[in-house]
Amino acid sequence: MDDLEKPLEYFQKAQRWVAFTGAGISAESGIPTYRGTGGALWSKYDPNKYARIDSFLDEPTYYWSFFRDERYPQLKSSQPNLAHQTLAYWETLGKLECVITQNIDGLHRLAGSKNVIELHGNAQRIHCLNCYKSITPDQAYELLMTKMPPSCPDCGGVIRPDVVFFGETLPREALDRAYEVAGKCDLIISIGSSLEVYPAADLPRHAVDSGATLIIINHDPTPLDFLASIVIHEPAGVVLPQLSEALGL
Repeated sequence: MDDLEKPLEYFQKAQRWVAFTGAGISAESGIPTYRGTGGALWSKYDPNKYARIDSFLDEPTYYWSFFRDERYPQLKSSQPNLAHQTLAYWETLGKLECVITQNIDGLHRLAGSKNVIELHGNAQRIHCLNCYKSITPDQAYELLMTKMPPSCPDCGGVIRPDVVFFGETLPREALDRAYEVAGKCDLIISIGSSLEVYPAADLPRHAVDSGATLIIINHDPTPLDFLASIVIHEPAGVVLPQLSEALGL
């Protein structure tokens, strides 16, 4: 990024930083986005079949074939990139208060972030709807190698990922915490989010309405660009380390 002067000014003035992240930050780790530039998943898979809760409960084979062909290989191969790592580092310094994420890949936690609010759940966690047994993605993959769709190894019940399907509401506790954090910060950095999926996308607006400065880092324009003090169309894995270095961190 050529001109760091203005964003540096906002970072230096702020006392409570919060990051709000979407699929774009993980795209730099090789995980495809769902929409926007390079958003091939929903053009390849009909979300009404593969990502709606009623479709899952009616015929879970659609989701588990997606898990086998897309989700599991991504979870196994993808690693946190410099953007994830920089946010985790800022947290250790006491600069970044929290990461609020729409992502379900678990890369923020893998990078070392501790205070993470996962609005849409985490695909690394899977449980049985009947007996609530928890299993790992590795165990789920082994199960579906012998049976499609896979079932609970203990009771034979339906297993599902701990993610929010279309048609489900966001976890109330996570959403309430996110609104509280966003409402108290004085700088919110939206990274890699199309800012089109609600209610999550309302959080940057809530922060601005509460007096925070909004900085957007995203490949494509977003509906909230007009609210941002700065919009940066460059990779977060490049921009965040540059900002960190310029801040002397």
